Amino acid sequence: MWTFDATESVDAGFFRGRIQKALALREALPAARHTNALRLVNGESDGLPGLIVDRYADVLVAQFLAAGVERWRDPILDSLMELSGCAAIYERSDAEVRKLEGFPAKSGFARGNRNASRCPIIEYGLNFRVDVEQGQKTGFFLDQRENRSRIRALAAGREVLDGFCYTGGFSIAALAGGAKRVTAIESSAAALEVAKENLAANPLDASRVDFQRADVFSKLRELRDRNAKFDLVVLDPPKFAPTAAQVKKAARAYKDINLWALKLLSPGGLLATFSCSGSVSAELFQSIVAGAALDAGADAKIIERFSAAADHPVALEFPEGEYLKGLLVLKAA
Repeated sequence: MWTFDATESVDAGFFRGRIQKALALREALPAARHTNALRLVNGESDGLPGLIVDRYADVLVAQFLAAGVERWRDPILDSLMELSGCAAIYERSDAEVRKLEGFPAKSGFARGNRNASRCPIIEYGLNFRVDVEQGQKTGFFLDQRENRSRIRALAAGREVLDGFCYTGGFSIAALAGGAKRVTAIESSAAALEVAKENLAANPLDASRVDFQRADVFSKLRELRDRNAKFDLVVLDPPKFAPTAAQVKKAARAYKDINLWALKLLSPGGLLATFSCSGSVSAELFQSIVAGAALDAGADAKIIERFSAAADHPVALEFPEGEYLKGLLVLKAA
């Protein structure tokens, strides 16, 4: 459904207009003054269901995830190139949801061409290299931008554990904020390679970060057995529940990692814990973390809530768009 206005024509101009509005919204955001990486189109919430477009410096990464936008692919790509002024568009239409729409996975340059395996971006003064060709989703989790900034503000003097560190976003933010030491865990060797490149791109003391390739579930238990302690734990796992049918299994996984994290926290420590599973509601996620605290024997309180950055708006009539939720939990001293 593109429009409820019977007099409105759905043509190339229609999509150009919607894209123009989406770009204008982002240009007006405060974050636009601090980064050259933003989500420019956020699907249903920008009136373009199935279309995701992220900007990394002068490269756009686009995902066509529904039959409607697939049909209008070329006019959409033309408008994106014209209105953004970017040098190239890399298509990452390789999500599982494409199968539900009856389309094969597709990736590669849709417009322009350049070496985009490591797009250099800046976020609040920190440098990152984004692998738009092989990285998860579109290459970087832009929705966590403001949350990374918040962790940076909280990290001073703390021993930090970053579970599921991916390409090091939270770890590098914590280090920039003055963390005493950061232990960063990730199962993907390729992601850790990019994380180390990201660290090297910033004037930070690399000796204070320990990147470890390991299964996070096993590593958290191992750290607990060694009686390790941390002042700040960040848990930003991948989507445990891609569909509603997997919520029960996901709930067990979320509970396990939060239980071990709370056991690893020193009294007075902070847990920043996230879920990006749209099928796991904010209420359910809070309940899961509460159960983990109970089983861990921890007296814990929510002191802040996290959500996606403002370039990921949520249309009022599309609450499903509010997929990212997070809690900042204080463990009582």
